[in-house]
Amino acid sequence: MRKRFNLKTEISLALFPTLTMAVVLFLLEAYSQQHLLFASLASSAFLIYLDPHLPTNSIYTLVMAQVSAALIGYGVLKLIGPGYTSALLAMIVSITFMVLLNVMHPPAVSTALSFAFVTGHALPLFMIALGILIVLIVVQKFSVWLINRNVPKDPISKL
Repeated sequence: MRKRFNLKTEISLALFPTLTMAVVLFLLEAYSQQHLLFASLASSAFLIYLDPHLPTNSIYTLVMAQVSAALIGYGVLKLIGPGYTSALLAMIVSITFMVLLNVMHPPAVSTALSFAFVTGHALPLFMIALGILIVLIVVQKFSVWLINRNVPKDPISKL
């Protein structure tokens, strides 16, 4: 079970990922029409807020799972073309890759599916958005560290 903070702190921790994803969506609107492609990154941002110390939300796991899922989905799209067959194959290969490398990050499955359906040039934008999300992870972990550092220790727990 994750450590809960007071309501003000919880809102503060949730606000930054929300604002970050809002900026990402704004940039996507300006440069691309591939909105659904980035839904999995919004899910990743929420998971980071929910429990930034969970191994599923580590930078390594996030990067390995999301990048591989995007490349697998994009590769299958180029080999087979868009459609349900591509989506199914991309999903199976992505899940297999995540299991074999122990980099399970559930939102990445959506990334593989999205890239298998999308025919635009969204891969570079996706990588930029992922980079922004990595910065978010670092800031979020630092914020939680600061909050925990400033929380008074419970004298009863030392007994």
